Amino acid sequence: MEQQDTRLTNLEIKLSFTEDMVEELNKTVFRQQQQIDWLIREVDKLRQQSPEGGAAGSRNPADESPPHY
Repeated sequence: MEQQDTRLTNLEIKLSFTEDMVEELNKTVFRQQQQIDWLIREVDKLRQQSPEGGAAGSRNPADESPPHY
């Protein structure tokens, strides 16, 4: 009987630590999602500010001078 009590106590301790860890992970994921949302908004702002409206790939490389000129 004493061995079962010890095992049950150990399981309860592990469960408590696991619950704490899950809560911390949830907080971390929430903060990361907030950062992702902020970064997406910032990228959208930068795209709107660019002269081509974000179409940087539409430039013709032949029109640009090589870096050594």
